[in-house]
Amino acid sequence: MAALAKKEAKDVKLYSYSWSGKDKSGKIVKGEMRAGGEHVVMATLRRQGIQVANVKKQSMRGGKKITDQDITIFTRQLAVMMKAGVPLLQAFDIVGKGHANPSVGKLLLDIKTEVETGSSLSTAFRKYPQHFDQLFCNLVGAGEQAGILDSLLDRLATYKEKILGIKKKIKGALFYPVSIIVVALVITAVIMIFVIPTFKDLFKGFGADLPAPTQIVMNMSDWFVANWYILFPALIGAVWVTLWFYKRSVAMQNAVDRLMLRLPIFGDVIRKASIARWCRTLSTMFAAGVPLVEALDSVAGAAGNHVYFVATKKIQQEVSTGTGLTVAMQNANVFPSMVLQMTAIGEESGALDAMLSKVADFFEAEVDEAVEALSSLMEPLIMVVLGGLIGGLVVAMYLPIFKMGSAV
Repeated sequence: MAALAKKEAKDVKLYSYSWSGKDKSGKIVKGEMRAGGEHVVMATLRRQGIQVANVKKQSMRGGKKITDQDITIFTRQLAVMMKAGVPLLQAFDIVGKGHANPSVGKLLLDIKTEVETGSSLSTAFRKYPQHFDQLFCNLVGAGEQAGILDSLLDRLATYKEKILGIKKKIKGALFYPVSIIVVALVITAVIMIFVIPTFKDLFKGFGADLPAPTQIVMNMSDWFVANWYILFPALIGAVWVTLWFYKRSVAMQNAVDRLMLRLPIFGDVIRKASIARWCRTLSTMFAAGVPLVEALDSVAGAAGNHVYFVATKKIQQEVSTGTGLTVAMQNANVFPSMVLQMTAIGEESGALDAMLSKVADFFEAEVDEAVEALSSLMEPLIMVVLGGLIGGLVVAMYLPIFKMGSAV
């Protein structure tokens, strides 16, 4: 019976309410609460000795999706307030109310409610795995147990800021060429479907054979005009199906991520970024006192590449049977010698977290330099490709006019 009542209580949909009233000393107080109804809010406040004046249900419409950046900013704000001695629940109130995204405010209010009802902070975070991963929860749990939550939150905020920074650099490096390619394809499609048919009508009375480039382009245009309504949905469908299978197929993830690492220009940048994230994550976990085998669980998914996920699981298995970390990493065959040597020095000197942090710093700097070099290289390369494509179409269309002019 008690279990049934507990289940029913869990199934009750909770809403956010803002309230105001007076405490026992007559001072006006205000706050927010998550509850199943207005009567629950009033009953809870009365038990706390508050004379309720007003209870209002809050609307959470207009909230945007919660991003990694939102969680990173929240972690830094919470770390700063904890170091300043602000009580945990009050810190949640301050951050939640001051956030521009209502979805984040709602999330923080839910976590605050969990903590108020007796849950530990790490347990409350674990109930929202889509926003707080295993690494985040493990570090918060370690901080609670050791009584150094403020220090661990500060370390966690620094870690998330560095990981977010490296993600932005990789996305920035890939966004420019991809966007230019998409624009080039759109422009080409517009020319093929709308512009070239106009020239075709013009050349009907030409009275001579068209140059080969012009004829090829016009044949391509005819095909585009006849099949564009099939081509575009097919391309969009192919992209959607590929992404769908990538998320659900381990074999496809492994194949695609291996291919990404072998790309001529981008592969090296992606590899360095993966190693930087791997080392940064393990350094943060190890410095927090998380056992190595347990830490490797969180590290596996942090590199952002399935090749390194598989390698980390293999390393974890070997380390759990007594193999040294350096030897296990060497057997995985995905780390350069510099990383292995620094790890070996860290193991021998007992300063593994510091050495891994230095490796992460080095590879993050390498990614910065590679992205800058890539940007400088891609701009002229893309302009040449784009100019050749569009210019080739324009020249092909004007060849008959040039031929007619020379004949006259």
